[in-house]
Amino acid sequence: MANMHMAFLLPAVFLIAVFMTMAGRGGGNFYVLLQVLAGASMHLAASTGQLIMCFTSLAALIVFQKHKNVAWRMALFLGLTASLTAFFGGLLAHFFAGTVLKLVFACLLVLASFLMLYPVSESTSSVPKSGHWSFESGEVTIHVNLWLAAPFAIATGFFAGMVGVSGGSFLIPLMVLACRMPMKLAVGTASVMVGATAGMGFLGHVVESGIEWSWAVPQVAVALIGGLLGGKLALKTKPKVLKSIFALTTLAAAIFMYVNALV
Repeated sequence: MANMHMAFLLPAVFLIAVFMTMAGRGGGNFYVLLQVLAGASMHLAASTGQLIMCFTSLAALIVFQKHKNVAWRMALFLGLTASLTAFFGGLLAHFFAGTVLKLVFACLLVLASFLMLYPVSESTSSVPKSGHWSFESGEVTIHVNLWLAAPFAIATGFFAGMVGVSGGSFLIPLMVLACRMPMKLAVGTASVMVGATAGMGFLGHVVESGIEWSWAVPQVAVALIGGLLGGKLALKTKPKVLKSIFALTTLAAAIFMYVNALV
């Protein structure tokens, strides 16, 4: 039976890893649902999904960094903020009713998917503003509204850790819409933050519930390959197409989370 489950899981994990990497998302919604459909408990599904996202993001990061598509200052600021709160979210997850939390999260995913289809021009202003942080990343000047970015990252990390996802669904819109970051640079930067958030959430779940390594390791292996391929495809894809992939995968994730919450 376990071999039958793996025969179903491995190809699905590979495809999800490719498309999620291209969109700058972790894909935790899909990984968790796959684990549950294959017979895993919710705690095992969440911890396995976050371990997969951690290694997929690492593979993607290798590709994006090679082509200088990572804004490290942004990644460290948002990633550290979100990953620390994700640990506490994963640690405290068992105190909260999962159904209501998932339904609220699904509604936010729908909002994020439609916001990404809104056309946004890249910011070229260099005038310093109160509460704003500006820095150079390659040939791009990035302007971060700290009053918006900091609380957004804190909330994203905490709730993402609770439901076993990475939070990339909200960090990408934050970078593209609020900070006017180019889509490819945002996708590359997200690989750092997704990996950090998923890793800390994984530790929180493992401390509380543990993990079955024989179940998780084969999936992590194929996800690594998917992350490498997804990163290479993202660099060759037009930004408008990447935004569409993000919007569609996020909308699909919302539907999956609705179904998972109600069944």
